[in-house]
This record gives sequence, C-alpha cells and structure tokens, in this order.
Amino acid sequence: MTKSPKEALALAKDRGAVMVDLKFMDFVGLWQHFTVPVAELTEPVFEEGLGFDGSSIRGWQEIHASDMLVIPDATTAVMDPFMKDPTLSLICNISDPITKETYSRDPRNIALKAEKYLKSTGIADAAYFGPEAEFFIFDEVRFETKPNECFYSIDSVEGFWNTGRPEEGGNRGYKTRYKEGYFPVPPMDSQQDLRGEMCRVMAEVGIQVERQHHEVATAGQAEIDIRYNTLVRTADDLMWFKYIIKNVAWRQNKTVTFMPKPLFGDNGSGMHTHQSLWKAGKPLFAGDGYAGLSDMALWYIGGVLKHARALAALCNPTTNSYKRLVPGFEAPVNLAYSSRNRSAAIRIPMYSPAPKTKRIEFRSPDPSCNGYLAFAAMLMAGLDGIENKIDPGEPMDKDIYGLSPEELKDVPKMPGSLDEALDCLKKDHKFLLKGDVFTEDVVQTWVEYKMSKEVNPIRLRPHPMEFALYFDI
Repeated sequence: MTKSPKEALALAKDRGAVMVDLKFMDFVGLWQHFTVPVAELTEPVFEEGLGFDGSSIRGWQEIHASDMLVIPDATTAVMDPFMKDPTLSLICNISDPITKETYSRDPRNIALKAEKYLKSTGIADAAYFGPEAEFFIFDEVRFETKPNECFYSIDSVEGFWNTGRPEEGGNRGYKTRYKEGYFPVPPMDSQQDLRGEMCRVMAEVGIQVERQHHEVATAGQAEIDIRYNTLVRTADDLMWFKYIIKNVAWRQNKTVTFMPKPLFGDNGSGMHTHQSLWKAGKPLFAGDGYAGLSDMALWYIGGVLKHARALAALCNPTTNSYKRLVPGFEAPVNLAYSSRNRSAAIRIPMYSPAPKTKRIEFRSPDPSCNGYLAFAAMLMAGLDGIENKIDPGEPMDKDIYGLSPEELKDVPKMPGSLDEALDCLKKDHKFLLKGDVFTEDVVQTWVEYKMSKEVNPIRLRPHPMEFALYFDI
C-alpha cells in the first residue's frame, strides 16, 4: 500500500500508467468516476484536488452550487485490473471548492469522521469490520416498467426451474435444488472457477480473501469472504469487491446483482457484518461475561439492538431489502443476541476462545447498503451503547424460528418496510449526530431521497401479483 503522493506517483511510473481513474462514492451507494491523463496527476493535486460538476450526482448539490473538488487519497493507489490501458486508480474524498471543507454528504467523509469520533472518545482507537456480502450470478436478466405493463425475468443455467428446458448441447441436469446450494461440489456448483477468478483479481488490488463458496439459493447465489479491516478501509474494500465481482462476471458473459431478494421462494442475500473495537493493539471485546465477552462488548450490542430499527434505513436501504426481512422465514428480523445461534439478529461467533477473535456479528444488514454509511452508523450505535452502558438484556439461546407467537411477542423486530425504517430513522438519529459524524442535513436528505425516488415509485405502481389476486373482483 502506498503511503504518500510521491509513492502513488512512483507506482504509476513503475507500472507504466498512462491514465488515472478517480473513483468516489455517490450519496446512495454507487461508485462514480472520471479519468485524466497521468500527466495531470501531480503532487499538488493530492491537496488541491480536481474540479467536477456535482449537480448530477444522486443526492448531492443543486445546480446553482454544483462545483465540487475530488481529493485523491494517495494511500488507495492501485492499478485498475480492468482497463485496457494501464490505469492508476485512486479513491477520492469530496470537498467544497469555496470553503475547502470536506463535503458533509460525501459518504467516505462521513466514515472518516466516524473513525475520528471513535478516537476522540478514548474508548478505542480502531474499529474493525468484516462484511460477508452475498450475491447472485445470473446468465440473463430482463426487466421493464411502463404505464401499461411491467415484468422481470431472470435466468441461470443453475436454476432448478431449468431441469426440463432443452439446452444447446443437451440439458445435462445438475441444477441446484431450491435452498440446497450450500454447498455441493462441481458439476452442481458450476461457478467455482468464476469465483476463483474473482478472488485472484481481488488479490491484485490488495484484498485478502478468506474463502469463497456457493450459497444456499439456486441460480448462482455466492459468497466471497474478505479479511476484516478498519472501518474506512473495509468500506473501500467493499467497493472494490463489488466492482471486481461485477466486472469479472461481465467479461465471462454473466451478470451479478447485490439485490437482497431477486428470487421468490428461495434465500435472499445478506451481508452479515462482524465488528470489534481495539485499543493500542489489544482487543476490547474479550472478557469473562456471556460467551466470553467484555462488558464493553455487551454494551455495544445493547446500542446496536436499541437503534437497530433506525439502522435499518441505512443497513437495509432498499424496498427490496424487506422482501428478505420477513418474519416467520429464515431472516434475522428478531432483535436479540446469542452465541452461535444464527436465528438471532446479533450472533457471537464461537469458533475460537482467543481474545483477538472476540467480535459480534450483526446479521440483519444486506449488500445493497452504502458501506461507508452503514459501517459508520453501526459504530455510532455501538458507541452510544458503551457511553450509556445500555444493557442488551438476556441472550436468546433458543431457536427463534421455533418459538411460538406468544414467546415472540415481546422480542422487538426489524421494520417491515423501507418507509417504516425511514420513519424510525427520523425519530431516532441523535446518536448519529455526535461528533458531527452525520448531520441533520444528511439524515433529512437520505430520508427525502429514499421516499421520493424509491418508496413512492414502488407505491404508485400496480404489481403483477395484484392482477392475480384482484383482477376478477
């Protein structure tokens, strides 16, 4: 990893870069970029930045105040593995060209402020995050929405619905049965080599892969686990992770989605997120309490559980997210914690008694989230728990899926829809404002954007299932 502008420029020279790709995050959660010749990247650019129009970026500036600056982070310099011409890639932060202040709606700036706030509390000096982002690899996707019709169609050579379909060269079977994709060997798992290629490209940009495998659902559900890192670095890695997976699949004539629930009747894609706090190189979540946790870890859990319904607006930020988070199915909707128990929203992994492995796993988030915002929000919730010594209550060591409605009635649950989650965020976001990490403007803009651009468009359109249910009324 480069550490300075000089080292970033030396990397570009050593690798024969002719272009520099400047990547930055829009407000909602997609990478944006523009590219300049390598001669345009000089040491002053790392402080002064380069100008661009911010008015067309989702959730950002109005057109009358559109000028923005990208400030490249020299420590993120790597060679882009997909560009035809040798291209240096830099992840950038956004600043205001007039005030020179960091832009409050830039998600990476929010994540950087969360790390700064953590250190200011004296509680810890590092927060580590390890996301397990699941995804689907499809062969084809088609969709359309018009005033008079709408549809979507997904296909995969692995899809169990294709057992009877004639295929070029003959149908040879070995289709993944519904909910049985975890995890048979090839030829049932037809995507082993494709996932392996994804892992190799991740290594090229410095991401350490821990394992890869087929996931539970039919039709090419997959998971690749990457090594945990500090908050901002993990969010950076998550963006590279998505970029690499999509582009490797693309060049192999496949397509990838991180939608939480693209298929009806089979498992959705989650992003279980492991997290822990450290100080001076020592883990702070190990202790002699429940499941080998410290009081600090339990208070952190208390904060996440207390604010989980508000966190949903950032950790499960799409209307599709709530097709996965449905009570009564295999989804972490019940706000309880437990050791080993995967039916609880927060699990304490018990693979090893070593203090350095002690962490919590928040299982409700999904991979449609903006990692910078989601990780920052989870950290702020956990810190609120520590600062206020929030008791998480008794652990839930029973199988939550097997409990009766009477036993479950007092267990709080995640919101049932995006608009409900946004309402929870409006009512409960003071914990996010500490240290000016999030601002009222950021919260308000997030809620307004999601309501106007996502919730209402879904509300206004009839659904094909409604025709099946109601057309003959």
